[in-house]
Amino acid sequence: MTPPPHGRRPVPDRLGTVRAADLRCAAGMVIVGSSFVASAALSGFPVLGGQAARYAVAALVLLAVLAVRRVPWAVPGLRALLRLLALAATGLVGFSVLVVESAARADPSLVGAVVGASPVVLAAAAALRARRLAVRTLAAAVVVTAGVVVVEGGGAGDPVGVALALGALACEVCFSLLAVPLLPTLGALRVSAYACVLAVPQLALLGAVRQQVTGEPFLVAPDAVELAALAFLAVVVTAVAFLLWYSGLATIGPARAGLFAGLLPVSALAASVALGFEAPDARSLVGTLVVGAGLVLGLAAPSRGIAPSPTGEPAGGSGERAGVVPERRRPAPDAGRAPQRLP
Repeated sequence: MTPPPHGRRPVPDRLGTVRAADLRCAAGMVIVGSSFVASAALSGFPVLGGQAARYAVAALVLLAVLAVRRVPWAVPGLRALLRLLALAATGLVGFSVLVVESAARADPSLVGAVVGASPVVLAAAAALRARRLAVRTLAAAVVVTAGVVVVEGGGAGDPVGVALALGALACEVCFSLLAVPLLPTLGALRVSAYACVLAVPQLALLGAVRQQVTGEPFLVAPDAVELAALAFLAVVVTAVAFLLWYSGLATIGPARAGLFAGLLPVSALAASVALGFEAPDARSLVGTLVVGAGLVLGLAAPSRGIAPSPTGEPAGGSGERAGVVPERRRPAPDAGRAPQRLP
């Protein structure tokens, strides 16, 4: 076999790399969607304190994985730290708070339909960033979003509730877009861990302010059911799902990854039906089929239209496996410094 020119290694199977990233993003969204059943068990638990506990445990799990895998603990530069702070404030803290507050002023189905527009927003944002419109991906995002609206069934709400839902949508989009420039240098594991660590003091501050204003406790002792729900949300829905999502996002980019957000309401419905909380109806089945059609449309040609990484190199094309940035071969800047963990 003729060796590659200039001593370069052969490019790995592009299709296999993309498909692996697709599966990771899909699995992450399915896990998050199924979490709504667990979240229902926390309806009487303090929201901010519960989220702070969730992200604190998730951060400990992710930092333990970093230690076990002997991944160097990099100190983010100022720009990266500010981006991580913004990621935690929007994608973790802001999203959690706005979803709860919007549900108090609007039907949950309306909130779900608004947040379900994230595939279209991510596709449009990726097109603006690349200055190139991927018509097929954008069309698929529109179909997926339409399916989400059908599954959720619309709903009603006052203007404030709609505004809060739109804020939750913006935070959901930031969860992916703010992470994209960080993934090539920090990797999915560090980004997930650092974001969780930074979310905890933000939630604690909000909780302290809310306690002073309303008198509501920031945190209470959970019962057995609430403790199990918090553990599931922290370990599976946060640590595992975040890592799956970000490792896939690093390879396929936000436009293609955003299509899998359509699986979130579908998996939530499937979990609810499986546990006997509700029965499937014609509307939800039609919406699920529409989401599936959008995914088929958008994923039919995986070797094209994959967004390059922020470094200019197509993600996954330099020996990365399944979208995980090779943290040992390409360490983050300042990786040799003493581990300073706040971020």
